[in-house]
Amino acid sequence: MLADVYFSVPLHVRFPNGVTRSFESLHDTVDFLENEWPLRHGARYKRACEKCRAALYRMAPVAVAREAFVSACLEAGLPVEAFTPAWQKGPSSPPRMSA
Repeated sequence: MLADVYFSVPLHVRFPNGVTRSFESLHDTVDFLENEWPLRHGARYKRACEKCRAALYRMAPVAVAREAFVSACLEAGLPVEAFTPAWQKGPSSPPRMSA
C-alpha cells in the first residue's frame, strides 16, 4: 500500500443535498473520484483522476493534482472551499487603535 500524501490546505466540497465533505489527502480524493463521483465523464474529471493517481505515485506534483480535483468539482457543479486550519494561519494581531 502506498503512503498517503496530504494536501497543504484541505478542501471542503459541498454536495447538492447540503452535505459537506472534507478532502485532506490523495487517497481520499482518488477513492472518491473512482468510486463515488456523481458524474463519470468530462475532461476535467478525467484529468483529475490522472493527476491525483500520478501524484499518489509521486509522478506529479500534489498541488497540480489538487487543482485538477478542484477543477473537476467545479465542472460537476460542486462548490469547493479551501480550509486553512487556525494553527496554519499564524498568530492574529490585535486591532490597531488610533489615538
